[in-house]
Amino acid sequence: MTRYFFDLRDDKGTAFDEEGLELASLRAVQAEAAKSVADMARDAVISASPADGKQSFAIDVRDEDGPVMHVQFSFAIENYKTRSHGRDH
Repeated sequence: MTRYFFDLRDDKGTAFDEEGLELASLRAVQAEAAKSVADMARDAVISASPADGKQSFAIDVRDEDGPVMHVQFSFAIENYKTRSHGRDH
């Protein structure tokens, strides 16, 4: 099996994966990247404020020979109501 490294990149910089994962196929690599992007998206949307504007982040997958896959996600929060009604939804 090949060892793949999943480097996380956002507007603040890149966090390099020093450990990696051994995976059997590119399909498995894509599935792992999808899980990572979903986790990053959830955390980013929860912690973002509408004033942050559009944000994007990516996962760059590499093996010992170099780049293998790039997965990018971007989002924007548009707040249509400026007043809080005292409830979180």
